Amino acid sequence: MSTIDASIEDLDAALARLEGVLDGVLEKAGQPGALRREVDALVKDRASLAEELDAALAREQELQVLADEASEALGAAIAEVRSVLGREE
Repeated sequence: MSTIDASIEDLDAALARLEGVLDGVLEKAGQPGALRREVDALVKDRASLAEELDAALAREQELQVLADEASEALGAAIAEVRSVLGREE
């Protein structure tokens, strides 16, 4: 028997073991179609959650800009009040 023939036999044996393992996994998982539908649903959920996260992060950035603007306006107002009070004293 040549090295190639031995390698082919090893590959065939490995594939047979793999098929056996896969059959066992699919058997334990129930119906393969149901498992595929569940995986598809999880993928859709993940995509939806990723979109929601992106939207939330964008909104958070918008709110941060508004908060920074409000803080600056408040700081300017405080400085103006202090200036006025300082002049009146």
